[in-house]
Amino acid sequence: MLLLGGVAAVALTAMPAAADFRICNVTKSRVGVSLGYKDNDGWATEGWWNLPAGNCETLLRGTLAARFYYIYAVDYDRGGEWSGQAFMCTRDKEFTIRGTEDCLARGYDRTGFFELDTGDQPSWTVQLTESADQVPMQPLQSRVPMLQTPPAAGRLPAPAPRSRN
Repeated sequence: MLLLGGVAAVALTAMPAAADFRICNVTKSRVGVSLGYKDNDGWATEGWWNLPAGNCETLLRGTLAARFYYIYAVDYDRGGEWSGQAFMCTRDKEFTIRGTEDCLARGYDRTGFFELDTGDQPSWTVQLTESADQVPMQPLQSRVPMLQTPPAAGRLPAPAPRSRN
């Protein structure tokens, strides 16, 4: 599939609000989101949270228990995805899956998630965006680079010319 849009991560530490892991859909499309994480019982993936355009959802409530979390998201309207190289198990319907090994043999899909380093913050918000031209919200510690918007679904970019040496 295609890589879609960008991701901005925001550490929320300035406001005395509830500590949560939230995701916001800042696109004009409907988006499906799945989450991967490691807890006391090992690796787990959960999905799907369906976010209408311009909406946010709390995926985990309370102070974050881990530093690293993993997201895979799909743009339902335009096609494409936000993905990465951390492979975990998913399925098409609502799921909670324990373990990341042997996804296909266990009847699941093997899906590439992208990693988020929360830096041990108590709260974290991820923004799924359409374009690297948008300026992400500024976390207190640092900015997270945005990912480039892909070509329209179904159209792959022309391959880069290769030199022959």
